[in-house]
Amino acid sequence: MVENKGKSQKEKGKSQVKIEVKELNIWFGKALALNSLNLEIQANEILGVIGPANSGKTSFLRQLNRLNELELSFKMSGEAFLDAKNINQLKPEVLRKRVGMIFALPQVLPMSIYDNVTYGPRMHGINNKQELARITEEALKASFLWDEVKDRLKEFATKLSGGQQQRLCISRTLAVRPEVILFDEPCSGLDPISTAKVEESMLRLKEQYTIVLVTNNTKQAARVADRTAFFLMGELIEIDKTHKIFTAPRDKKTEDYIQGKFG
Repeated sequence: MVENKGKSQKEKGKSQVKIEVKELNIWFGKALALNSLNLEIQANEILGVIGPANSGKTSFLRQLNRLNELELSFKMSGEAFLDAKNINQLKPEVLRKRVGMIFALPQVLPMSIYDNVTYGPRMHGINNKQELARITEEALKASFLWDEVKDRLKEFATKLSGGQQQRLCISRTLAVRPEVILFDEPCSGLDPISTAKVEESMLRLKEQYTIVLVTNNTKQAARVADRTAFFLMGELIEIDKTHKIFTAPRDKKTEDYIQGKFG
């Protein structure tokens, strides 16, 4: 598996706060998308984020690598920290190398499978063919795609199935050795078999990475998340260990959402 530079939670022997958000407010124009958000994300955990549409889930996710800044109407107050460093003090290109993102729809580059995986490393100055080959194999193995494409690396990535393309996007992200991986509805357009493979990748990847998963599929959060946060109308209603959220939520609104009474 592609390794990052940080130590795993097991190696540290105790939990460590990887991301901390304090009093975060996000606006797009006059619309308040996120209201006074406070939470911590532990290193090497999968945090699931659930809630109905327009709850601020994606706005929160995109703030962790400053993609919201690409919107002209975006405004914010409050702070977000990565390893106790304010993310607004990091250059966006440096932050996005450390915090990778997988989107709802696969966004493969119009080039070969191999070139998709090696695009990031080459942009960061790695040109040695042996090193690039090693990175490619490790990244594709980490997303459970290697066995399916190892003899097709020169083929165009667009020839892959939707599920394979999504796992290729995961490999492309892993190739630059991030510390955090953000998943924004990564299985929304995938069949059950492809979804299972992506989820298997997540469970394996948390040994080395911190993962935040935004999903409208509550069953998916229940399957893979260590903790789950429930967002509603821009506010964090509650956050707890996943089994508690799904069996004994503290807030009636959380219970109603999980039971499908709204959303």
